Amino acid sequence: MSKRNLSDLAEKMKDIDFTMLSTHSPGGAIGARPMSNNREVDYDGNSWFFTRQDTQMVADIERGSQVGLSFQGKAGIFGVRPFFIAIEGQAELIRDKGAFAEHWSKDLDHWFEQGVDTPGLVLIQVHAKNVHYWDGEEEGEVQIEHGPS
Repeated sequence: MSKRNLSDLAEKMKDIDFTMLSTHSPGGAIGARPMSNNREVDYDGNSWFFTRQDTQMVADIERGSQVGLSFQGKAGIFGVRPFFIAIEGQAELIRDKGAFAEHWSKDLDHWFEQGVDTPGLVLIQVHAKNVHYWDGEEEGEVQIEHGPS
């Protein structure tokens, strides 16, 4: 049984800017790409990432929605060792400008110069199922159940 809950892990994730989002690429290979977590996000079991429609990542998710996210923090839950979080989840592709606006931050303007009106913009929502964590002194898993969307 896990000693930590989602709230404990969410607090540690606030300082992490980047995650690696892993998908199943053609032929069964695993593809991983760095994605910005935009820091200061109150993690509730859902992660949100912007990308463009014409990416291999979107094509991979369209073929199969099971994805992984991996995070590394600077200091562990108990001490100075780094901590790691691995998330297994289902990805959903969202193409709604209202949802874009809800999750937009000014930092994204660097990558998407036309903002929420950027042609081919896609929002990826990852619904976590299992969150695994390690910090050198403790490890555990938190299972997440999502209600209907």
